[in-house]
Amino acid sequence: MRLLLIEDDDRIAGPLTEGLGRYGFTVHHVRTGAAGLAGTDGSPDLVLLDLGLPDMDGLDVCRSLRARSAVPIIMITARSEEADRIVGLELGADDYLAKPFGVRELVARIRAVTRRTTGALPFPVPTHTATPEAPRAQLLGTLEINRRTRQVHLKGSETPLTPREFDLLAYLAEDPGTVCSRQQIMDTVWDPHFFGPTKTLDAHVAALRRKLGDPAWITTARGVGFRLTVPGGEAEPEGAG
Repeated sequence: MRLLLIEDDDRIAGPLTEGLGRYGFTVHHVRTGAAGLAGTDGSPDLVLLDLGLPDMDGLDVCRSLRARSAVPIIMITARSEEADRIVGLELGADDYLAKPFGVRELVARIRAVTRRTTGALPFPVPTHTATPEAPRAQLLGTLEINRRTRQVHLKGSETPLTPREFDLLAYLAEDPGTVCSRQQIMDTVWDPHFFGPTKTLDAHVAALRRKLGDPAWITTARGVGFRLTVPGGEAEPEGAG
């Protein structure tokens, strides 16, 4: 899916382009309203439009785009006043997202707008002639992680985790024994555009260690990040799915 990003701030556009690329989107970035209007000649599937542009107001860009095209438009802007949202939607924008926001939320908005405007998903849904086999749980020593049901069992007993704790554990378990950097974890489990203290990662690691009953499950690589290990020795991961 081709996206046209009209955003003058490279500090936002760069990480946003990279983040959307991880979800399979192709992003063409321009920095001015005039370049954005010219960029629609390339027939993007959706436009991400900032309102605070250096050459013209984003609302005028929206008005011009809508006058010549039915391309879906999502406004992304620091303007969060209700009046701005109403004007933008009345001018033809399909959605409005106030900064700061996360890439995951934006992707969800893109998919929702695509469903509403075209009746299709932004990516083809694979079809199968046979019912796919349900993924097996991943076994690491006495720890069992089931990504399909989002359940964790330790020594046969279920260990309740919060959604974020489960995501963190599942991410570390993708490659047991390998050190995952703090930035990698924050980008994947939280979001590349997460605005907040990274101490939240330490708090979640501490909570996981308590719930798993042994701090040795998650070891610290000082100055780098964390790794998932099996206390008392290495074990071959089974059925990582």
